[in-house]
Amino acid sequence: MTDVAADAAVVLFSGGQDSTTCLAWACARFRRVAAVTIDYGQRHRIELEAATRIARAAGVEHATLPCDSFSALGGNSLTGGEAVEETAVAGRLPNTFVPGRNLIFLTLAAAWGWQRGIPHLVTGVCQTDYSGYPDCRQETMDALQAALRAGLDQPPLTIHTPLMHLTKADTVRLLRDLGRLDWLALSHTCYNGAVPPCGHCPACHLRAKGFAEAGVADPLTA
Repeated sequence: MTDVAADAAVVLFSGGQDSTTCLAWACARFRRVAAVTIDYGQRHRIELEAATRIARAAGVEHATLPCDSFSALGGNSLTGGEAVEETAVAGRLPNTFVPGRNLIFLTLAAAWGWQRGIPHLVTGVCQTDYSGYPDCRQETMDALQAALRAGLDQPPLTIHTPLMHLTKADTVRLLRDLGRLDWLALSHTCYNGAVPPCGHCPACHLRAKGFAEAGVADPLTA
């Protein structure tokens, strides 16, 4: 491993609202920031283009890593043929849950950072306003951080979750206060990959709710 660049961070970057907010957060706190996007065969592949546009606007290094195993596994509406459920079904996780996604994505980002001596990972997971995904919880991030520190022999490795305890409205206000709301005009959140956004899927509902509660116009749809 190269010498640790203590003031550097890798942002796990989808090109959506939360990861864009995390990118702005990281740029305000670290001297060097890079963004890593995972191409996992997602239905909403337009987010890959959004990630490239925003990273270019931010002036940060950007890498896209392939990860096609989720498409082979299927079993969910983001990498399989099922329709995206618009409402939650009591007693089970939403069909947009891709099991293991955040665990594997953060491991890939950590490995990418390890090769470049970058000890900080930033991700937009949140357990306040979210879809009930178990891999978005703080306890999951704490456990994964411990595993990555041990497995990479990199004790300084830290997973930062700046949105963990924020509502979607709080996230909107955070990006506004960072002066980067304009980046969201380049973003993509819709699970159906629709342009303009479908307005019906859970991701669209949650994004609209956050902007409405914050009293801020969404640059993507304004």
